[in-house]
Amino acid sequence: MAAPMAIPPGMKQAQTWTDLGFTLGEVNVTVGSALCGVLLFALFLAGTALLRRLLRRYGERHEHISPSNLYTVERLLQYLLLTVGLLWALDVVGIPVAKMGVFAGALGVGLGFGLQAIFNNFVSGLILLFDRSLKVGDFVELASGVHGHVREIRIRATLVSTNDDIDILVPNSEFVTGQVVNWTLREVARRQKIPFRVPYGTDKERVKAAALEAAAAVPFTLTMDGPRQPQVWLTDFGESSFHFSLVVWLNAEATRRVGAVSAAYNWALHSALEKYGIQIPFPQRDVHVHSWVGPGGAEDSGTTEPRAQGRHESGNDAVRDVRRDIAESASQHPKPTTPQDPDAR
Repeated sequence: MAAPMAIPPGMKQAQTWTDLGFTLGEVNVTVGSALCGVLLFALFLAGTALLRRLLRRYGERHEHISPSNLYTVERLLQYLLLTVGLLWALDVVGIPVAKMGVFAGALGVGLGFGLQAIFNNFVSGLILLFDRSLKVGDFVELASGVHGHVREIRIRATLVSTNDDIDILVPNSEFVTGQVVNWTLREVARRQKIPFRVPYGTDKERVKAAALEAAAAVPFTLTMDGPRQPQVWLTDFGESSFHFSLVVWLNAEATRRVGAVSAAYNWALHSALEKYGIQIPFPQRDVHVHSWVGPGGAEDSGTTEPRAQGRHESGNDAVRDVRRDIAESASQHPKPTTPQDPDAR
């Protein structure tokens, strides 16, 4: 019979090292089992990343599939695979999931104290994925003033990118409990009103023609015909001008660029109004000044002023009260006499 193969000393030492560990009740954890568990979880992480890449390529090849639906499936599969991988890795390490009563109790205490906000945001993220009230690519505006389009819905927070290309992480719970304005929930087209003013006396039909020409010159206008064609509204009569609004429907590309779109329409409106010879009014005020003296204008003699004052002030109680207050103040606080300059003699 052949002699059994001898185990090299280095392998014996490695086996001895992997057998090291600790025992806690019925749980026996060794270095080798811990390494196997970590390796198994790493394989699940790699598989999850590969699956996400395959789903993205599938969505790029099939344009009829909604990107938001594909993103929801991607996230749910990721959470599911990570949960299965974690539980399997714990079982390989030697920690039976069915007997983790102590760990579950500690986790409950942690959720009650320090992890409550994290758990709340995680559940809120799942609600957003299933509720479909918020999708990747939507343009949103929060009560806190944050506005932008949604990039990602993560475990703890949602990534929102503003029009200035600034990334903001908003907790998922804020989308569930707070007020959110979703500009693209039902459709991507949106109506916008561009206010402008013209002087009184301007022909309204010329104003309408100029405004419609400006709307046609801007490439963001959805259509020039049909029920969503541009309109010109006379909204108010101001102090020195007519107040108009150019009402246009924006296409999908312009919905998320509110400031730039308003600037584009204002530029086109100014050019069209100049072309039609319509000026933009300046603020105007008419000031009427009534003289306190008589019809003759300047004071002619010492006897004219008392007669004029008596005639103009006879029915004006306010003037009499003011003059009485001035007289009383002068009597209570007489002006100091100025000494004469001896050199002036």
